[in-house]
Amino acid sequence: MTPILWRRAEMRDAPALSILGCATFLASFAHDHPGKALIDHILGAHDEAFYRAVLGDLDQTALIGETPLGAPVGYALLTPPDLPVPVVKGLDAELKRFYLLSGWQGRGNGDALMELVVAEARARKAQRLLLAVYFANEKARRFYGRHGFAEIGETVFMVGDVPFRDLIYARSL
Repeated sequence: MTPILWRRAEMRDAPALSILGCATFLASFAHDHPGKALIDHILGAHDEAFYRAVLGDLDQTALIGETPLGAPVGYALLTPPDLPVPVVKGLDAELKRFYLLSGWQGRGNGDALMELVVAEARARKAQRLLLAVYFANEKARRFYGRHGFAEIGETVFMVGDVPFRDLIYARSL
């Protein structure tokens, strides 16, 4: 298997992150999300402008993984928390997005990316890492459980105009 080279994303990575965001969201949720709502969501939430804004915001960090030839295969986005649970400003961080293309899953790459996310959160002095995960995504829920996350609440995640139930997880750092 081709190794993944992980690094902090830069402004020049906005097009790659957009493509990767579209591809991974579609692959992850096409099986049970309505097509129109899915496409509406992807077009807004994963356009280049979104990623340019993220990359220009010092309070957010995007990590990108590439093959040795520079093809993007995974990414994570760490942000200030924006979830409906009590948070402590400056001490909590949110793992907003965490995706790998399917061909790079199940080989320790997710573990490596999670280690980088945790290191980045700790470097930002966070003491707790939060995330929201689709309740029906058992694979992701098992992965987060293995990494010390536990359920602390629920939220609604809108995909287009369709609401989906997400679980909020947290882990101490």
